[in-house]
Amino acid sequence: MSAIHITDIESAINFWRARSPSPDGVTLCSELRALAEVYALLIYYREEEADEKGFPPAAYAAWLEWYRSTPDAPCIAICSTSQGDAICKGCGRSFDEVQHWTAMGPAAKRVTWRRISLEATAWRFNRYAERATEAASVHV
Repeated sequence: MSAIHITDIESAINFWRARSPSPDGVTLCSELRALAEVYALLIYYREEEADEKGFPPAAYAAWLEWYRSTPDAPCIAICSTSQGDAICKGCGRSFDEVQHWTAMGPAAKRVTWRRISLEATAWRFNRYAERATEAASVHV
């Protein structure tokens, strides 16, 4: 099983804060309470990840709802693994990650997303991001 990183838990918390704001500034929806408990334990024990297998069911359900709101695959339709590269120049995934993506669970996919986002070497994070910024500045 994979682990869920604290940054994903933070993102899920912010998703639920926006989706179900506190009516009085104190009361939290059940999804937020469940995620906040996991988050607090990570902070207390100075951990960065929680094992997906040990996630409390309510917190996992809330996390999955947030997960469903994120993009599934990092693919930008320029796959160099099909041409023999060990790491795709387009998205940054390994050959195995590309091949087994549909069989991977949500936490395993998020582990991959986190790695490729931190590395930021794939075209998805540089060449195409730069072009998008240039195109946006031309239209301003």
